[in-house]
Amino acid sequence: MNNPLVQPAELEPAVELANRVLAELDRILLGRRRLHRLVWIGLLSRGHILLEGVPGLGKTALVRTLGRVLRLEFRRVQFTPDLMPGDVLGTHILQQTDSGRRELVFQPGPVFTNILLADEINRASPKTQSALLETMQENCVTLLGVTRPVPRPFFVLATQNPIEMEGTYPLPEAQLDRFLFRVFFDLLETDVLEQILYERRRGELPEPSWQMTAGELDRLFEVMDRIYLPRAVSRYIARLVAATHPGSPEAPESVRRYVAHGASPRAAIAISEAARAHALLEGRPSVGFEDVRAVAEPALNHRIILNYQARFDRVTTSSLVRSVLDAIRETELQLPRDVELARQ
Repeated sequence: MNNPLVQPAELEPAVELANRVLAELDRILLGRRRLHRLVWIGLLSRGHILLEGVPGLGKTALVRTLGRVLRLEFRRVQFTPDLMPGDVLGTHILQQTDSGRRELVFQPGPVFTNILLADEINRASPKTQSALLETMQENCVTLLGVTRPVPRPFFVLATQNPIEMEGTYPLPEAQLDRFLFRVFFDLLETDVLEQILYERRRGELPEPSWQMTAGELDRLFEVMDRIYLPRAVSRYIARLVAATHPGSPEAPESVRRYVAHGASPRAAIAISEAARAHALLEGRPSVGFEDVRAVAEPALNHRIILNYQARFDRVTTSSLVRSVLDAIRETELQLPRDVELARQ
């Protein structure tokens, strides 16, 4: 159920505050405005983000800068094949107390923080990857029958090398579905590289000129919760997600040909929350169709499972999401398949 519509007196300062974070990210890290926007939308939606790209593109620098600008506790774990679940979650250590008795004492792992950078997450074994599942979904850790909550807010920003690279383990679908977005790091343009070389000796980043307080971040979350989602827009989101399934009546031909399994209901929830954040950045008190289209691709590209024909034809999930967006109109008209509307 939607909360009461946020009022202009509350919305305007929140919009200014949210866009100030973006401006700071763009100033410190050059040449990735769209990526910064998507990552910030993901955090405003209180979701986890998977950053994918080859090494050296600045994935770790982005996460570190976010932690500094938002003034949140930040920890980094380098995932390797020999990393164990206890290295991430924590473990019990047998210690002797002052009374001379020995007891197991819990030593928290790096997951007990606000922002966890899971660096090269697909280099760890599936056993260690799955250790994050409960924490990402439930914001808690259960060991030896005891459940411990992690600090709030809690975000996992995981980096991933392309699967084709040697020594990587594909993330299982159940864990991929826990990520709100999968965002790709593209190569920087020549002009941006030149600016980095000229202005950033040894690649050193400037210090933040402004940092957000905990109270300001809480106010942003409160305003986010009150961005209105109209019934027509929620219906549009549901139709988009349903159209990623080859058996759906509205599925385009490309989905019927190349998709084995479509997106989960969690994808629809992710799109609705991310669309609220996009509307906030645009200064709108309610979600529009354009907000949904802006966030649909990163919310769906890791939730669609392709068949072998798609791999043979080199079809990507991103291209399939674009075909779904092109095929599904905002207004729902039950027309026969051989009938279409002509625009005047």
